[in-house]
Amino acid sequence: MTTDQRPRIALFAAPETSASVLYGLYDVLLSVGPMWPDMTGAEPADALLEVLIVAASKEPFRCFGNILVEPHAAIADIDAADAVIVCDMYTPIDTPPRGRFAAEAAWLRRLHEGGTTVASVCTGSLLLAESGLLDGRSCTGHWAYRDLFQSAYPGIRFAPEAILDLSGERQGLITAGGVTAWQDLALHLIARLCGPEHASRTAKVYLLAGHEDGQLPFSAMERRVRTSDAAIRDCLAWIEDGLATPNPVTAMAERSGLTSRTFARRFQLATGQRPIDYVHALRIERARLLLETGRDGVDDVGFAVGYEDPTFFRRLFKRTTGMTPAAYRRKYAPIVAAA
Repeated sequence: MTTDQRPRIALFAAPETSASVLYGLYDVLLSVGPMWPDMTGAEPADALLEVLIVAASKEPFRCFGNILVEPHAAIADIDAADAVIVCDMYTPIDTPPRGRFAAEAAWLRRLHEGGTTVASVCTGSLLLAESGLLDGRSCTGHWAYRDLFQSAYPGIRFAPEAILDLSGERQGLITAGGVTAWQDLALHLIARLCGPEHASRTAKVYLLAGHEDGQLPFSAMERRVRTSDAAIRDCLAWIEDGLATPNPVTAMAERSGLTSRTFARRFQLATGQRPIDYVHALRIERARLLLETGRDGVDDVGFAVGYEDPTFFRRLFKRTTGMTPAAYRRKYAPIVAAA
């Protein structure tokens, strides 16, 4: 696709981009070929990929964290590439980037029409959504942006549990989940463009490991309240300490002084969730904390947060987090203990 014989990967960056994503991708992709022989004493080798940092213009700018970025090219200078990776593009979790990247979105569409694979990391999928490339498709991104995708882009099926969404790869579209999912995306593209052996070598050099458990183990409960409804706010404050109360939804409805139907309607307007779903989410969030910081048995943790049926608790926990309670404890308890 380019005059250079090596596959070309363009990394699109903007002031909203994290330096860790941009320069992590740049370092890893640029080292494919020469780094392994340098580390192992084998015969020297040349870089296998042409890697360019691309931005709206070629003028230097500061990305997130006030880190300097000096693009190799402007988007107007790049009319062909084997792959474009849109790095993360931070935006508040309730604000779509409407109209902010019109030129960039048009550029992505042009390259995609020319056969370029367009990929994204984390919130970079918002730019793909703005471009229209994801219409009618599924994608992933950071788990915290699920509600934004559902409200702002209802024609896109957002998969908050996925690390890589490869369902559109044959159509030239790949999306990666939260910030460090750039590592999974990099290894996937290296295997595709340079071969599996180079992907394996790169993983060994940089100690890159896949996120086999997906994003759900890293997710957290959203507690944004979109109302000044005093009765609902009072119930939300009460349930934080009363989550183990039997029949908590009934208890909240009675506390509010509203009929069950009115309470349920106003609660969902305030939180975006049904009362019982909110209770389950809050209980599982508390169970996560107990598993991370305490030594109580799994069944005792379930009972402490309001579940008398251990089987139901374990099934709900795994559905919510993607892991069993025991596996979750093994993953996070050592991190907390080391603090």
